[in-house]
This record gives sequence, structure tokens and C-alpha cells, in this order.
Amino acid sequence: MKNWMLAIGVFFLTLSTMQGQSVIGKWKTIDDETGEAKSVVEVYEKSGKIYGKVVEILRENHKKDVCSKCEGAEKNKPILGMVIINGLKKDGSEYNGGSILDPTNGKKYKCYIELESADKLKLRGYVGISIMGRTQYWTRVK
Repeated sequence: MKNWMLAIGVFFLTLSTMQGQSVIGKWKTIDDETGEAKSVVEVYEKSGKIYGKVVEILRENHKKDVCSKCEGAEKNKPILGMVIINGLKKDGSEYNGGSILDPTNGKKYKCYIELESADKLKLRGYVGISIMGRTQYWTRVK
């Protein structure tokens, strides 16, 4: 009986650890210039690819912002609810091969993401090669 309870305990501990080791979840974005928390992005999987959608805007004076500098279908759409990470595929320990939209300037960049730790996500957006880019670190929302 003790072994059975121990096995169940280990199973649930392993399950919760595996969930914590996934990029899927809600992440707080941080402005790399000011250090201020900007938004919450929900990272999710759809058809084997990773996407990220803005689900909350944390700065009170930006809650109703639209993507005025975006092109195409995103032009003048509300940033709240916008999918900003598109089509990343797992490649070893990172996810790449997709793009990220910066709603502030309306530009799309190639990007990759990877977990630095269970609660810290490294995100790099770049043009051409990853050396020519910018890195942000997002923290998991609990």
C-alpha cells in the first residue's frame, strides 16, 4: 500500500514538473528599455506549432491601443487579442522557424524561444541572422 501511494505521489510530482518545463502557458512581457511589465502573452500549441496571443495589457494607458503601424490584416486592429507569435516549431530545446510581431513598431521578425528555467522564457527576434536582433526575457504568470 505504501509503495502504491508513493508511486502515485511520484507520478503527480513528475506531471507537475513536466508542465513547468513547457513554453506553453501565460508569460509576462517586460519592456527591455524601462524594465516595466507591459502585457501577458498566452503561448499555446495548435496543429503542432507554437503561437502567442496578447491576453492582457498591464499598462493602464495602453489597454485600448491598436497596431497603427502594422501592415495587412493586423493594421489598426486592437493589440489585446492579437496573435504576435506565429508558427514556431520545436527544434531540440528551442522553438524556431516562425515569426514575432512587435505591435509597437508594426514590424515582423524571425524569432526563436527557449526556456531558461521553468519560469523564465528567452525570446529572440531578429532580421536575417540571429546575431542581428534583440533578446527579451519573459516571466511565467502563476
